[in-house]
Amino acid sequence: MGEPFIKFEHVYKRFGQKGIYYDLNLEIRRGETITVMGPSGCGKSVMLKMLIGLIPVDEGRIFFDGDEITKMNDQGLCGVRRRIAYLFQGAALFDSQSVGENVAYGLAEQFYDRMSPDEIAARVAQALALVGLPGIEMMRPSDLSGGMKKRVALARTLALQPEVLLYDEPTTGLDPINTARINYLISAIQDALHLTSVVVTHDMGTAFSVSDRLAMISKGRILAVGSTDEFRATTEPFVRDFIDGRAPHGEDVATLLANS
Repeated sequence: MGEPFIKFEHVYKRFGQKGIYYDLNLEIRRGETITVMGPSGCGKSVMLKMLIGLIPVDEGRIFFDGDEITKMNDQGLCGVRRRIAYLFQGAALFDSQSVGENVAYGLAEQFYDRMSPDEIAARVAQALALVGLPGIEMMRPSDLSGGMKKRVALARTLALQPEVLLYDEPTTGLDPINTARINYLISAIQDALHLTSVVVTHDMGTAFSVSDRLAMISKGRILAVGSTDEFRATTEPFVRDFIDGRAPHGEDVATLLANS
C-alpha cells in the first residue's frame, strides 16, 4: 500500500476546558474519497482545519505527502495550502463580486505573477463547466439558489487544480434534489480528476454515495474505519445507531438534551 498520503498520528486538541480529540489516528490514501462522520460538535471541521494549519494541534503530528505539517512555518504551510483546496460549509462567496470574480479569487491571490487575465478567465470557464454552470461568470451570488452557490464555491476550489479537496458539510441546507446533485458532482469530479477527497458530513446518504471508505469519530477518537459495505454490515452499537438514525442505546431524553 505504501505510505499514506495524509496521516494524523496521536493528535490531541482541546479548546479551553472542552476536549475535542484524544489520540486521533487516521491514514488517508492518495486518490481515495474518504468520508469522516460523527455527531455535531465532535470536531469534524476541526480535523480539516488542523490539516491545513488553520488550527494548531496540542499534541501529536500530521503528515502530508511525507512532510510533517505540525512542524511547518507559515511559508511551508502556504506551499501545502496551494495543493489542498477547502470547500467551506456556507460556500463563503463574496457578495460584492461576480461569479467569475469569485471563482478567480484564489487564482488571483496565488498566481497573480504567473497567469495572465486570459489564462485566469479560461480556468474560471473550465471550472464552472465542471460543476455544470457554464457561462454564468457575470451573475451575482445574490442571483443564485443555494445549490448553485455551493456549485460555484466548488468551482472556485477546482480552479486551483488542487491535489486534495476538503468538503466541509457540502450538502448542509440543501433540498434533496440539490443534495443529490452535489453528491453526483463529488463522484464525477473524483472520476474525472482523481483527486484525494476528504468529505465531512453527518448525512448518511452522502457518505454512502460518494465514498471509497468511511471513518467514524466518537469521543475524540476514530472509532471505526472501513469500506461502505463494512459500515452497512457493522454491528458496533454506536456506528449502527448513527447509520440508522437512532438515539444511542441506554441514553434517556435528559442525557441526550444535555449532550446536544
